[in-house]
Amino acid sequence: MTKTLKIGNVETKNNVVLAPMAGVCNPAFRLIAKEFGTGLVCAEMVSDKAILHGNARTMEMLFVDEREKPLSLQIFGGDRNSLVAAAKHVDKHTNADIIDINMGCPVPKVVSCDAGARWLLDPNKIYEMVSSVVDAVEKPVTVKMRIGWDHEHIYAVENAQAVERAGGKAVAVHGRTREQLYTGKADWDMIRQVKEAVNIPVIGNGDVATPEDAKRMLDTTGCDGVMIGRGALGNPWMLYRTVEYLTKGELPAEPDAAEKMRIAMLHLDRLIALKGEAVAVKDMRKHFAWYLKGLRGAAEVKNRIMEVTTRDQVVSILDGYVAALESGMLEPGALSVV
Repeated sequence: MTKTLKIGNVETKNNVVLAPMAGVCNPAFRLIAKEFGTGLVCAEMVSDKAILHGNARTMEMLFVDEREKPLSLQIFGGDRNSLVAAAKHVDKHTNADIIDINMGCPVPKVVSCDAGARWLLDPNKIYEMVSSVVDAVEKPVTVKMRIGWDHEHIYAVENAQAVERAGGKAVAVHGRTREQLYTGKADWDMIRQVKEAVNIPVIGNGDVATPEDAKRMLDTTGCDGVMIGRGALGNPWMLYRTVEYLTKGELPAEPDAAEKMRIAMLHLDRLIALKGEAVAVKDMRKHFAWYLKGLRGAAEVKNRIMEVTTRDQVVSILDGYVAALESGMLEPGALSVV
């Protein structure tokens, strides 16, 4: 049976969520995630100050393709007035469905301006900030947070309760502390404790690398949805396979190299449409490395792609790679570059 997520007045078709990853979750990748069946996609975080300054790149980041909906747009900031003003802008001037507040970002430049994970130390600040945003907007407001600042300061339950009291409609919990960054193991038990302490939907995040992990997280924590981040990098099939596994109990086969390269090129072409060829080809280098991960002979292909600057060159490399794989002729130097 398909489980949906109901976040305020927004209902998703399943409970698989794409995490808001900086530098990754632009419309090109989000749309692929949506086409692969993801119930809710989240945009990469945007600074409240950058929204208020009308920064051109930031305004582009607020673009939502109708085909991506329902979509959650994430903002961050440490000052109540500017966060509220930015939320109002997202509420009135974008077609996002949900406004998400970031309380998990561990990077120093975010934390140092009293934003992101800095809030994890103060449930009262969380209540104050979230309630101010909730009062100012019509769209449902959600929060993405970590379980705590470090192992001495884990206030996940109190923080989630503050979000609920403030009128937040859901909370996503990454089972790591700020101190852990992306190392160590995610604490799913804390996610379970949060789920038991609040009545709003709880979305679990952290260490979901396979569809089986997703099911185990849902079963062991009781959370309402599962958020997939790094597991989907260069691998939207992870999202599709998870949806199929959770809804039908079926585990579709992994894609072959040709299929992976086909979607990688679709990703590139959408990025070109958004950013132009020169920027898109450069931006896609990291994505191609992820799409190629684990494939035979991938190291050489990655090295070649790092050096080229046009779509035609990328096509030539990838076509040559797939042909070499399929003919069993994959030898060092078998890949040509125009």
